[in-house]
Amino acid sequence: MMDVTLPTVTGDFGENPELTFPDAPAPRGLHVAVLESGTGPTIQAGREIEVNYHGQIWDGDVFDSSFRRGEPTSFPIGVGMVIQGWDQGIVGKSVGSRLLISIPPEKGYGVGGNPRAGIKGTDTLVFVVDLLGVK
Repeated sequence: MMDVTLPTVTGDFGENPELTFPDAPAPRGLHVAVLESGTGPTIQAGREIEVNYHGQIWDGDVFDSSFRRGEPTSFPIGVGMVIQGWDQGIVGKSVGSRLLISIPPEKGYGVGGNPRAGIKGTDTLVFVVDLLGVK
């Protein structure tokens, strides 16, 4: 596997993260880095999870952040209810973990992007996700 340069993240689990992007193009493919390992249950497909997340376009604007809203969000994981990069990047991780997920367009919103959020079909999305719980 090639070396991939991902953004650096400041802030600990539970804190609003700040991303610093490398002077490099976005990597191809899905990349998940565990910034902090949790000790809670392993997240399985089909379960509902509770997360805080920060979403930013590679070297661009923040398009969504539950940290900024001040409340976490919940949704089923691994069953196609969220973008592929989340389903593939979060299943198998442990509650209490902080993840950095770099998601290529084809595992994000596809060629159509998400114009409402300002996401183009060519944008790589970067998320910092705190896994708070599983139901």
